[in-house]
Amino acid sequence: PPAHSRKDWIGPPDKHSNLRPVIFYVPPEESPLERRLREARQEAQACDQRFWARHNRAFCQEKEEFIYSRLKAKGLEMRDETGQKATLNAEEMADFYKEFLSKNFRKHMQYNRDWYKRNFTITFLMGQVALARALRWLRWKKKNVGN
Repeated sequence: PPAHSRKDWIGPPDKHSNLRPVIFYVPPEESPLERRLREARQEAQACDQRFWARHNRAFCQEKEEFIYSRLKAKGLEMRDETGQKATLNAEEMADFYKEFLSKNFRKHMQYNRDWYKRNFTITFLMGQVALARALRWLRWKKKNVGN
């Protein structure tokens, strides 16, 4: 982002996680509470990035292995006679998706629990920052009305 920017910048989707990374704006007079909020958001983003990058890599690898094993069981190659990549039908792929989700159920549940905890913390910090800003604005207004 340009040096004069005063907003968060959102980038293109990451090729591994498919998440759009955020470059967080750091105000020059950031309070300790605002810094805690920004750091909590950055940590949440990093956790999400790590989880989904690992998850998507595992998904793609296991999907390829599943397709290969099913094609091999049928006596087929990964590519047909025209050079096109061989595929399985929707029913066969549904077996893979069901198996993959079942096998990773605990990981997803743990991720969801952690996600809720992180986002509850972020929401709580956002409330504290909003309250601190409102009180600071009210003090400023009271001080300036008296002049």
